[in-house]
Amino acid sequence: MHSCLIGADCRLMIEPRRPLRVVRLFVAGLLVAATAVGWLAPSTARADLQVDITRGHVEPLPIAVPVFYGETEEEKEVGRNLAAVISRNLEYSGLFRPVSPKAFIEKVSPSMLGQPRFADWRIINAQALVTGRVTLGPGQKFSVEFRLWDVFAGDYLAGLRFQSVEGLWRRIAHKASDAIYERLTGESGYFDTRIVYVSESGPLDNRVKRLAIMDQDGENLRFLTDGKSLALTPRFSPTAQEITYLSFERGAPRVYLRNLDTGQKEVLGRFPGMTFAPRFSPDGNRVVLTYAKDGNSELFEMHLPTGDISQLTRNDAIDTGPSYSPDGEFVAFESDRGGSQQIYVMESDGGSARRITFGKGRYGTPVWSPRGDLIAFTRQSGGRFAIGVIRPDGSGERILVQDYLVEGPTWAPNGRVLMFMRQTSRDPDASELVTIDITGHNERIVFTTTAASDPAWSPLIP
Repeated sequence: MHSCLIGADCRLMIEPRRPLRVVRLFVAGLLVAATAVGWLAPSTARADLQVDITRGHVEPLPIAVPVFYGETEEEKEVGRNLAAVISRNLEYSGLFRPVSPKAFIEKVSPSMLGQPRFADWRIINAQALVTGRVTLGPGQKFSVEFRLWDVFAGDYLAGLRFQSVEGLWRRIAHKASDAIYERLTGESGYFDTRIVYVSESGPLDNRVKRLAIMDQDGENLRFLTDGKSLALTPRFSPTAQEITYLSFERGAPRVYLRNLDTGQKEVLGRFPGMTFAPRFSPDGNRVVLTYAKDGNSELFEMHLPTGDISQLTRNDAIDTGPSYSPDGEFVAFESDRGGSQQIYVMESDGGSARRITFGKGRYGTPVWSPRGDLIAFTRQSGGRFAIGVIRPDGSGERILVQDYLVEGPTWAPNGRVLMFMRQTSRDPDASELVTIDITGHNERIVFTTTAASDPAWSPLIP
């Protein structure tokens, strides 16, 4: 069952011959119904259109996304906005090539939702087609339907129906994008997500660094801190409703836990020294962080429900930058215990650690992929920085991008895309957020209103 937009009625239309089923979920006090419906009646021969993403470089799939049909001017405007966001999401993934609307032959009409004229779309070489309709109701409520078609087979692939308030149209576009992406690639999407990062402004001797949050495409920006106190290293919880971060709000650097909805925050632990580099466990019940005292940095874990704290590392080296594996069984971290900054992996209860990086240069900021198959890292060598990936056993190291300064990788929730900070010169205002596919292709800049650093990608929004 596809996840539904909170506050919306989302009806999932699937392949034929499956029994009707209704599942009701209570989310944040709202009834959200997800229903498999049989009234669509697609053909009995299931289409097999799918994007092959197992190769290193993928030829983008031509897909047509006409504006969603609407009768009133307001409905038409929402329909244009939905189609534009869906088209841009799919294009930016690097796996799809939206066909230019100038090439469209069939005009947008109510009949397109039930049976497009596939011959008109074959002529312009569209392999997939998205059709949709917007209906506005009283009180700024509206419903959106969309359907995905295999053009050459003339077959229906997937569809969703949402009911919500007009202000949430952008989330609906992201959810529709996720459904299309998943149906055509076989992997979950990553469009209905957010990015929290450090917004930077001002001169070097008085740099203002405050936390900001936005949709993964750079929209819906808002600031979480006012910039009066330095804030760094924000990280999402598995629920996407909380973040941890480092702040100098009370003088000494401390790790804070903040609820994104209420704005409530609290200091994690009562450490007499400095704490930094926090990260949640996959179940959200633990936070691993670095505690520095008397010139030594060690890793500690805090159990959030009880407040219990346990020490994970014990040595004279600098241990920091921890990241849990997706199953919570292991922690990757950086340490200079071997004489230089390298990446190590240990059991999450503090068991023996093994070094996994042996290349030239210094390695840091390890981040475990949500799939568990790769660890992203930053490498510094020969005066240049690089972002790369490596398997947890230390094999298969690959550099994805190099530049004057690149650092702070973070994973999309499907483990296929990385975001990082890039600075192409000494000018700190030139720092920007960039995404890249794990194949090393499809590098794209994410728009921010200021210089930006240290991004963290949320899970899919519940």
